[in-house]
Amino acid sequence: MSQENLVVCTKCATINRLPSTRSGSDAKCGKCGARLFSGHPEDLDAVNFERQVGRGSLPVLVDVWAPWCGPCKMMAPAYEAAAKALEPHVRLIKLNSDKEQAIAARLGIRGIPTMILFHRQREIARISGAMSTSQIVSWVRGHVPTGAS
Repeated sequence: MSQENLVVCTKCATINRLPSTRSGSDAKCGKCGARLFSGHPEDLDAVNFERQVGRGSLPVLVDVWAPWCGPCKMMAPAYEAAAKALEPHVRLIKLNSDKEQAIAARLGIRGIPTMILFHRQREIARISGAMSTSQIVSWVRGHVPTGAS
């Protein structure tokens, strides 16, 4: 029996079952039809954030940012490029700390940009400060457990 990954749609927050034998690069949401992996990290609301971290089986990298933050703006293209390199094995999402203040407070965010890597509902790594694409990709690959996705 093949294993399945649970992939949460970033558009409608529906949980999709994706066989591990199938490439996720062309997978679409069973409810809304959106691509499950677009190579573009979505800025999520609280509900979708909670489902991504709490229900999906893939590692989730969260970029906590704010629109007024210069280093956040500077890192945005690198984070987008990292999504293209890491998906479909890792889900990359963004969380606007101004819009989702309660989640940012619960996560203990003290400075931005901060990236937090979750796997199986647990935080496994955290780093603050702007990074290049290669630094983000190396950092994630160094922390994601072997065979995580």
